[in-house]
Amino acid sequence: MSFDGTLSVSEGIATIEVKGELDASTAPRFHDLVDQAAEQGAVRLEIDARHLGFLASAGLRSLVFARQKMGDEVRIAVIGATEPVSRTIRLAGFDHSIELIDA
Repeated sequence: MSFDGTLSVSEGIATIEVKGELDASTAPRFHDLVDQAAEQGAVRLEIDARHLGFLASAGLRSLVFARQKMGDEVRIAVIGATEPVSRTIRLAGFDHSIELIDA
């Protein structure tokens, strides 16, 4: 499946923009971006999900990976998630561990 992700860091805020589908085949690329954000000492991680069309269970596990990798002191927000993506996050109850923000 297609996936594209980019990372930018400014003033302690890491932003990962994701496009396409986050599933088992694309999760390793997302994990690499999270690793890079953690290495740069981000105090907030924003995941721009406006162009993420699908979040599989492996994608949900990737968000759990991000929560664990960044640590509890780092705030994580998923911004602009489509209804199917935000529904998946809510059904799993993961919206209690991260912020879901409408764009």
